Amino acid sequence: MLVDVRTYTCRPATLKKHLALYERMGKGPQTRFLGQPLAFMVTESGNVNQYVHIWVYENAADREARRAALWADPEWLAYVEESGKLGALEKQENRLMSPVGFFPPPRNG
Repeated sequence: MLVDVRTYTCRPATLKKHLALYERMGKGPQTRFLGQPLAFMVTESGNVNQYVHIWVYENAADREARRAALWADPEWLAYVEESGKLGALEKQENRLMSPVGFFPPPRNG
């Protein structure tokens, strides 16, 4: 199992606009190819201009195949273009992680 933890930082006062755009244009194609995220959360303390989403894959090959299909989808590309025009994103961090053996792995659900 491979877990992709993605943290995005938006410019101040743009988070709600960015998430509204994602809900309208990005959520459909992304979940069609990647499935439902394990979590999709906004920050309540610390940097309140951040949100995190976590995706679960069988392995690196599964992640690569599903993300390649996503990036070939015209609807996703249209969302990425509109997101760029909005200019809300300041920074993106990705961490690929594996569960330890003594806790059951999360289920993508």
